[in-house]
Amino acid sequence: MKINKLSIAVLFLSGSVFYAQETKQDTITKEKKIDGVVIQGSSNKKTETAVLGEQKKAIIQKQAVSAEEISRKGISNVEQGLTKVTGITTVEGRGLFVRGLEERYNYLLINGLGSPSNNPFQKIIALKQFPTDVVGKLNIYKTFNSNLYGDFAGATFDIETLTIDKPFTKIEFGVGVNTVSTFKDGFKVSEGTDGFTGYLGLNSRDKKLPSAIRDSRPSNYRFSGSESLSQFKDSWNVDNVKSLPNTNIGFTTVQKMKAGESGSLGFLFSLNQSSEYSYKEGAKNQFKDFGGIINLNNELQRKQYNYQIESSALLGLGYKNKGTTINLNAMYLQNVNNIIEDYYGYKNNQVQNKDIGFFRTNQQDLSRFLNIQLTGSQKIGERHQIKAGGSYVINNYQQPDRKILEGSRLDSNGNMLADNQLLLAYGGNNIIRQYLDVNSRFYGSAYGEYSIFLGEKGDKKDFPMQLSIGYNGFADLRKTSYRFIFGKPNGTAGQSFIIDKNSPQAKFDQDLANNRFFFQEETDASNFFTSMYQFVNAGYINFNYKPSESWDILIGGRYENDMTLIRYSEQGAEKKTNLDKERDLFLPSLAIKKALNNKNNLRFSFSKTVTRPVLIETMEISYINPDNETIKGNPDIKLSDNYNFDLKWEYFPTNKEMFAVNLFAKRINNAIERSFVSSGDANGVTVTFYNAKKADLAGIELEGIMSLGRISESLDKFTLGANATFMYTDVERSEDQLKLEQPNPNFYTGKLRKRGLQGASPYTINADLKYETKTKNSLSRTLSLVYNVSGSKIYAVGTSGSDNFYEKPFHQLDFVYQEQITKNWNIKAGIRNILNNRYKILLGDKSYYNVETNGVNTYTDYFRGINFNLTVGYTF
Repeated sequence: MKINKLSIAVLFLSGSVFYAQETKQDTITKEKKIDGVVIQGSSNKKTETAVLGEQKKAIIQKQAVSAEEISRKGISNVEQGLTKVTGITTVEGRGLFVRGLEERYNYLLINGLGSPSNNPFQKIIALKQFPTDVVGKLNIYKTFNSNLYGDFAGATFDIETLTIDKPFTKIEFGVGVNTVSTFKDGFKVSEGTDGFTGYLGLNSRDKKLPSAIRDSRPSNYRFSGSESLSQFKDSWNVDNVKSLPNTNIGFTTVQKMKAGESGSLGFLFSLNQSSEYSYKEGAKNQFKDFGGIINLNNELQRKQYNYQIESSALLGLGYKNKGTTINLNAMYLQNVNNIIEDYYGYKNNQVQNKDIGFFRTNQQDLSRFLNIQLTGSQKIGERHQIKAGGSYVINNYQQPDRKILEGSRLDSNGNMLADNQLLLAYGGNNIIRQYLDVNSRFYGSAYGEYSIFLGEKGDKKDFPMQLSIGYNGFADLRKTSYRFIFGKPNGTAGQSFIIDKNSPQAKFDQDLANNRFFFQEETDASNFFTSMYQFVNAGYINFNYKPSESWDILIGGRYENDMTLIRYSEQGAEKKTNLDKERDLFLPSLAIKKALNNKNNLRFSFSKTVTRPVLIETMEISYINPDNETIKGNPDIKLSDNYNFDLKWEYFPTNKEMFAVNLFAKRINNAIERSFVSSGDANGVTVTFYNAKKADLAGIELEGIMSLGRISESLDKFTLGANATFMYTDVERSEDQLKLEQPNPNFYTGKLRKRGLQGASPYTINADLKYETKTKNSLSRTLSLVYNVSGSKIYAVGTSGSDNFYEKPFHQLDFVYQEQITKNWNIKAGIRNILNNRYKILLGDKSYYNVETNGVNTYTDYFRGINFNLTVGYTF
């Protein structure tokens, strides 16, 4: 069989809006009215120079990545784009870290409207799913203002979808190879992944929970042989293929027309699709206390094969007429990740299986996200403005029919089997099917704001005062279902047999028909279903006062009502537990900007905010992995209260250069932290979450953008951008954490050592060297070298006498070349991850107990490989 070679754009609806500025004077007038007053600024400012100018004028600390910067750096998705901003790094599979803080401290807006996550393991949508072809600008708010949601400590990201001032149609096609993954023989994909249905994720229909139990509570239902053959439609077979180059294709068209004498109507339609093969190989170990000695509980080598398909689509309509704008947007994102994981070694301290143990996970992660938005604004004369918007989101995440197969590589006579063979016995945990569904019942977001401009302009370009009163909020209703089905022996307990581990389905079908084994659900009837209802409603007031051209003061107050209800059942309980959490929050904010002169700004800000947990951190669910590592939510987790301080100096020597120093500090009460604890069933470990009593953070951000022409005229085409964040953190543990982290006095009598905040990096560094010139046809050519790294951070807090687990620095260096070959043709080429560092999480070397692991301290590690990418585009 062959995997589809060509990426095919999938027709889904999604959207943005555009409109054309009618004259240059209109644009200038609009910008003058917005500077320092309307916080978000103009969405048509797409050049790097314009974005830098907007940053200079804004009253709150706002940074942005322009469409121009996105293009020249060869940035293909939003996540890559945001890592080019001061203090922002991406961490493997766990989203963006801002100022060294975990992703849970961030919040996402799309065109100013709240957006839920499409993955229960992440706080916000995986931003790599947003192709940059549909992005006009990425806004990053690093200080809080009351018109933003109160869920703020790291940053709020606002994705402004594409706007344009002239019609165009563009087609792009890209291809990429990876030194680890591409053209790999024996690349494993589950049967049914190939072909059009697998390509679009439609094969998930064959992975649904069987109809015999789909609409009923778990009751230890036993499937007959015929039911097992007919109702389980997805195969256990795995195909070995040669992995092909990664591909992406995009199509965008923007059109405009007149609407009446002074109005304009814009239309945008965009489709983007990509496919990627990736392979990772490395350790996946577990450490555990055995009577005062830290030993390896698991010693495993993991081979992970990922075949991922991402599809997106946008559809936008925009109307503008003098002071009226109306935008209708629809956005669709789909991610299908087909994963095969093979583990070699032992688990649960069964050292005798070190060379013969094997188990496989065959799963599909599927997320679908549809966001429909309607926004509008109306100016009434010079002094009044009304803005409003609303969105409706359909949001689903599934791991349907996650299959786990476990056996021995040694036959019953003690001989090693061939690589494709496995000794298996029905029963135990040797054959398991898991079904996880996290589905949205409803998500809606809305905002409304009225602004009045006060005072007299006089000789000034703006009114000296603006008063804004508004509302924003969201309702998020979700349900989670998690069920287990086991393969059970029928009078053949303990009888083992040899199978082809890549093609076991025929043997299973034969044994089901002969009644040698059967499938039976063994889900706890009281604990398979949870639900969460969250309602956040807020009113806010902002007063912006500009007593002179050099002073700008913004005072805000936000009242936010957070009402959350979590419904779950304790194991074996007859009735559900209703955990009702309601908080009334008053969140003040203050921002002051003093323009020392036309090149220097001094800023100060203070705010109080909150941090809401990631869904998995608060849901009563125990997500079980085959290596007996369980992720368990804590429904008693509390919101964090954050106090944020910033003092920043900015210097703009030219309109293309900038230097800045920012001092910041935070107090986070009830900070949320990830911890490892020993599982209650004595097998494996559990990843769970606790509130610390408080965490104190202090740091400095340094940023600069400089033309190297300052050094020598021969370097005038070079621009150097660099930024760094250095941060100190200190945690005061809560009572729950003290109980978990305090070593047993029988084995250690000293005190607990001080530690920093889990997930907080002591430093992050980003650098960008750009060379920009014009060809003989006056077309642009740009070369960029981009580097980033973040310091060693606590991945998870250690317990039971062990040190913490540390995510080590990962150095990434990228090279990007872009050239406009003709008026219509452009080309982008890039080399990513040139250094190809090993990603690794290690057990620290300061455990309270003796560590006897034969020098092994790796929790997980692997290489990602070097990526070579080429994209060709044609614009009509």
